[in-house]
Amino acid sequence: MTHSPFAGSSGPRADMLALRILVADDDAASRRFLLDAVRALGADGADCVDGRAALSVARNEAFDLLLLDCRMPGAGACEVLTELRQDVFAASRDAVAIATTAELDPAQRPQLLLKGFSDVLIKPCRIDDLRRVMALAPAYLRRLPVLDDEAALLASGDSTTMCALRQLLQQELVTLCNELDQLGQNGAALRDRLHRLRSSCGFCGATALSGHVVALQQLLGTRPDQAASAVALFRGVLMETLRALDRPQQAA
Repeated sequence: MTHSPFAGSSGPRADMLALRILVADDDAASRRFLLDAVRALGADGADCVDGRAALSVARNEAFDLLLLDCRMPGAGACEVLTELRQDVFAASRDAVAIATTAELDPAQRPQLLLKGFSDVLIKPCRIDDLRRVMALAPAYLRRLPVLDDEAALLASGDSTTMCALRQLLQQELVTLCNELDQLGQNGAALRDRLHRLRSSCGFCGATALSGHVVALQQLLGTRPDQAASAVALFRGVLMETLRALDRPQQAA
């Protein structure tokens, strides 16, 4: 039996994510790594070895995320995504698509984004890179709990510290809520604020907000034209987190 390099790795709980991810890559090593990695992160992974097979599977099965190699026999990532988006009956027509490649010319990245890819993953990649692109799938964000006490206790050490940190986070979020419209007009300032907030969310178990922070950071870097709608969605999760923090916290 082949031992997976990800055995025992810590990741989000499977019942939290339950994402379906299609890995399409003709390179056996890359395909095995990506498939093992997404499964280690709690997702349900399926794989294909060429573009035509990937297109057929994506047409017939619903996936949340597509990892499509730019160069595959039969059809590359661009051809697969173009045909899939044009097929109104395809089960995965609206799935988030990520282009994967071992080589990327600087001019190629914006071209791939214009063709509908949400990001480009350079191989070999790290498991943290996969966490980042998984956060772009709406299904991932919808399934994250607003507050995860278990994660917060693990990060903070005890319930007293957790409650103190959550009070600080609550104050930070109130300030951010009042300043978000202004920050939304200044990409650099918003990115800086998100960077600081991400750390606070991790210590407090603000899991859903943390996921939206990652998604918004990614979008600001790759698709700034979609920033306004992303900030509006982020505000909703921010408010939901504030409401959860306002409820009496039970001592653990």
